[in-house]
Amino acid sequence: MTERIVLDCDPGHDDALAMILAAGDPRVELLAVTTCAGNQTLPKVTRNALAVCAVAGIEVPVAAGAVGPLVRPQMVAPEIHGESGLDGPVLPEATLELDPRHAVDVIIDVVMAAEPGTVTLVPTGPLTNIALAMRKEPAIVERVKRVVLMGGSYTRGNKTPTAEFNIAADPEAASAVFSAPWPVTMVGLDLTHQATADADVVARIEAIGSPLSSFVVDVLEFFGSTYREQQGFTDGPPVHDLCCVAWLCDPEVFTTQEAFVAVELTGTWTNGMTVTDFAGLFGRPNNTDVAITLDKPRLWDMTVDAIASLSARTEGAVR
Repeated sequence: MTERIVLDCDPGHDDALAMILAAGDPRVELLAVTTCAGNQTLPKVTRNALAVCAVAGIEVPVAAGAVGPLVRPQMVAPEIHGESGLDGPVLPEATLELDPRHAVDVIIDVVMAAEPGTVTLVPTGPLTNIALAMRKEPAIVERVKRVVLMGGSYTRGNKTPTAEFNIAADPEAASAVFSAPWPVTMVGLDLTHQATADADVVARIEAIGSPLSSFVVDVLEFFGSTYREQQGFTDGPPVHDLCCVAWLCDPEVFTTQEAFVAVELTGTWTNGMTVTDFAGLFGRPNNTDVAITLDKPRLWDMTVDAIASLSARTEGAVR
């Protein structure tokens, strides 16, 4: 059964790979791409989303959303993603017109137009757009099939010692999403740090020999350089956001464990932490499936296949 998704993202190198997998794997139907300020400012990440659509031949609505967090000062990540948010590859000119609707309205429109339980939301950046959509149209909560988000962690942070970037960027939005009565899967750093794009993976992608594969190689080379310099990843960069889409393509790609997850909003040293209770110590019912272990070969096999499939499709369109 095809998984129908809205990808809410802040491209971002790993968001770009998530978009490509969502468009190139036949087990997923990409319904729309919405953008949110995160890795860079909203105009930059929206431009990047349109550029990825152009190079990959993606033709779905693309809409810009929240310009910043619900209540906190904005943070961006140029030390990882560069000043453009997608440094490294040459970004092509957009071939799609930006959807005139706000991303929040696109999310609501897609969910409300579909049969209940048939659309999954896949946010791979700060959760601002999702929280705003819930606030504007509360009925989406009971109609969404599942939220599969990249964010959080049960052991570590990357923005602070305890907080992952996407959650730290808008913890109030994240708290709203985790607290809502819909199924949530948290694909956090504990899982995504297993998803490194090692040299053999880059070589397999390069061997496809298409403009899209060259674009992806450039993405991974820049991403790898910043992760080496900033976080000491020597084998390859962890391609976080890709994992969310991969799980919807194939639930065997990683294992999960149920837990109660809450977002810390007031801690002096732990603001933005995803406090994860596997043992029931808080006495609260579990509200999240937490990603635990990754089948890395399975992840990269489907990703390489998706790049090859899109490459063949786009080259055929050019001819």
